[in-house]
Amino acid sequence: MTNFAVWAPDSRVRLRLAEGDVREMKRSEDGWWQVDVPEAGPGTDYTFLLGDDDDRPLPDPRSAWQPAGVHGPSRVYDHAAFAWSDSGWSGRQLPGSVLYELHVGTFTPEGTFDAAIARLDHLVELGVDMIELLPVAAFNGDHNWGYDGVCWFAPQESYGGPDGLKRLVDAAHERGLGVVLDVVYNHFGPSGAYAPMFAPYLLEGTQTPWGSSVNIDGPRSDEVRRYIIDSVLMWLRDYHLDGLRLDAVHALADRSAVHLLEEMAAEVEALSTHLGRPLSLIAESDLNDPRLITPREAGGYGLHAQWDDDVHHALHTLLTGERQGYYADFGSLDCLATVLTGAFFHAGTFSSFRQRRHGRQIDRSLVPGHRFVAYLQNHDQIGNRAIGDRLSSTLSPGLLKVGATLLLTSPYTPMLFMGEEWAATAPWQYFTSHPEPELATAVANGRRREFASHGWAESDIPDPQDPETFRRSKLDWAELDKPAHATMLDLYRRLITLRRSHAALSEPRLDRVQVWHGNQYVVMRRGDCAVAANLAPVTQRISLRAVPRGVLLATEPGTILTRDVVELPPESAVVVSL
Repeated sequence: MTNFAVWAPDSRVRLRLAEGDVREMKRSEDGWWQVDVPEAGPGTDYTFLLGDDDDRPLPDPRSAWQPAGVHGPSRVYDHAAFAWSDSGWSGRQLPGSVLYELHVGTFTPEGTFDAAIARLDHLVELGVDMIELLPVAAFNGDHNWGYDGVCWFAPQESYGGPDGLKRLVDAAHERGLGVVLDVVYNHFGPSGAYAPMFAPYLLEGTQTPWGSSVNIDGPRSDEVRRYIIDSVLMWLRDYHLDGLRLDAVHALADRSAVHLLEEMAAEVEALSTHLGRPLSLIAESDLNDPRLITPREAGGYGLHAQWDDDVHHALHTLLTGERQGYYADFGSLDCLATVLTGAFFHAGTFSSFRQRRHGRQIDRSLVPGHRFVAYLQNHDQIGNRAIGDRLSSTLSPGLLKVGATLLLTSPYTPMLFMGEEWAATAPWQYFTSHPEPELATAVANGRRREFASHGWAESDIPDPQDPETFRRSKLDWAELDKPAHATMLDLYRRLITLRRSHAALSEPRLDRVQVWHGNQYVVMRRGDCAVAANLAPVTQRISLRAVPRGVLLATEPGTILTRDVVELPPESAVVVSL
């Protein structure tokens, strides 16, 4: 027997099981409509009829399975029916971990959950601890970045649906890999978002850059908040996930005394206690506000970590020389020293891009570095470039290795973007597959106009709707057999191994990190280890301010130690023991 339920406080709702089989539903005082159907077991397709409209059956806003796409009927799914094999899985904590961000559709040629399983051994050999999947909530079309999701309880069918995601998580756990899922609760995608037709899920008159704001603090928002938190708990509980990355939480406008994120953190903590394994919440935020990751006992929201764009910007600008847009304030060695020791560059300081003060300083003696996820590249910082070009398309191999060394020896939780570890050449471009011609045209034209205003020729901007844009963004795994790519992969493996084997390199105390720099070089002291990087195109002699005992890792041959000085070849880095 299945209990069908939907929240629709202002409309009559009926259940439609099959052509002509319409069941009346009973309304409760809080606006929920329900009916029990004894013969409707798993696999039953169903829709709801809203109001007196018999001609437009709508999918369930809480649908767990959309096998015919987001516009099709929902299907009853039994979470208890999947045969898990991870009963011995005790979880994976975020502190000390290395993350690996991947997009299911472009990680493999097939672009499915099952195909990704075949590449998990590569990640184990690389040494990462947790994979972070870009959003998989059901969206309209066959392929998409994932940020146009409209069914917040259902995995995308073209990837493999609910069972496919469970098989991937189960296989990852079998190999000792944790799984984090990127989730989007700040907006609904532009096609197939039927939830707002049932109830006030959106706040009228308010906007995010991606659509109308979700109603999390307006009239009748309690059920909307419950909708979001139930989705969070569902992913963690029913799919055995180890954490969630919360997209753009700065767009979750909430004036409530208890912020949605704090409420979410409390309920996830309760679930973690019940399950007996760690569950992590990682925020993406543009605010540089340490309140997100401050424990609830200390007046914060209690999230476990947040993405740190300032670390990315400092590394990217220094390595590439780019200074356009929001990169304008970054690019100096002073800036790099600031973020390596204090996480945020804008910490109550003036941002020329925003034309105001931005951010808040963290307490380096109290806030551990593992609460900041740092990266050289990610889906945003590649895909939101005009042509989706990776660092490997512009930087020399030497500078790529320098960047990797600084990232993987930093005090933060490092994250790699798929293919970064072998300097993949495939771009990662913005792609969509909207079936509606008007929407497809609007998206493509908007993309061209956006970058034309920055000086790009419109003809150079890839069409998001062109299937070739999606295909060229897929990883080319054959590159692993080529010497230059194999060399880069070997370096990443050695750096991750080094980070894991030396406690000083995973030490989270920011107040114990020392950084000094000179003419195109930087040195970072981490306990009994020091990391020196030469960004110059010539050999440099660099003071370590201590006598090293030996070289732990060098990105290039020719490193020479003399007393407390290291002689580094051009565009190279070294990690030494002290």
